[in-house]
Amino acid sequence: MRKDFGNLKLIWADGGYAGKLIAWVNRYQRCKLEIVKRSDDMKGFKVLPKRWIVERTFSWLYKYRRLSKDYEYHIDTSEAMIYVAMSHVMVRRLARK
Repeated sequence: MRKDFGNLKLIWADGGYAGKLIAWVNRYQRCKLEIVKRSDDMKGFKVLPKRWIVERTFSWLYKYRRLSKDYEYHIDTSEAMIYVAMSHVMVRRLARK
């Protein structure tokens, strides 16, 4: 991770990853881990800080049929399809301006 993302300073993670991930990040990484949790007394749906960014991005990706399910045999192909989809999203935004 350091080789590909050497300038990474902060990782946001869901509350479900709070267990071993905290110890792993503290041991092997030089960045801060912040767990984004919802409060236990919260009722109904409420947008949580930073989590909506990830959920919004997933919704953009799931609009692409090939990414709606795990059809690919190789991980590299899945990664390439994500790059293609996000490039398409960005090009469409640039074309609007």
